[in-house]
Amino acid sequence: MYEQSFPEKRFQKTLKFLENHISRDERILDLGVPNPFSKIMEKEGFLVNNTKGEDLDDHFGAVQTNSYDCVTAFEIFEHLLAPYNILKEIKAPKLVVSVPLKLWFSPAYRSKTDPWDRHYHEFEKWQFDWLLEKSGWEIKDSIQWAHPVKKIGLRPILRKFTPRYYAVYAERI
Repeated sequence: MYEQSFPEKRFQKTLKFLENHISRDERILDLGVPNPFSKIMEKEGFLVNNTKGEDLDDHFGAVQTNSYDCVTAFEIFEHLLAPYNILKEIKAPKLVVSVPLKLWFSPAYRSKTDPWDRHYHEFEKWQFDWLLEKSGWEIKDSIQWAHPVKKIGLRPILRKFTPRYYAVYAERI
């Protein structure tokens, strides 16, 4: 997925946000298979386990345990058909997640070659907030940021100041 580019700015902001809310002695379950960001979390001293690649729309066993202090999901929920279901099943008391925000000037992302690399949802902030609230989470902190690209055109100009990513720290109600 990151063969052509590495999202350094996104990873830096996400790591800083995580460090603000989760201590290095808390056990983290990161949704999704091991990836470049879960490796960064481990390198920075976080105790991280990943899910095994199971379809998180249908299989909730990994999150239905009290073995973790926090569940993280960085750019995962947009790939699920029904993220409400797994959010409702999480037993950990803390949640740190990020999602891409819907851009009014760009269609949802869809890889034509990888069926797992498609966005079923790209959220507006209020939609994701409501999803978390409905599934039993209280948002304690959040940030948004733009993701400029090094291209020429109207969309690249809009990407310089339009928020693209939204990160949330929430606690189970």
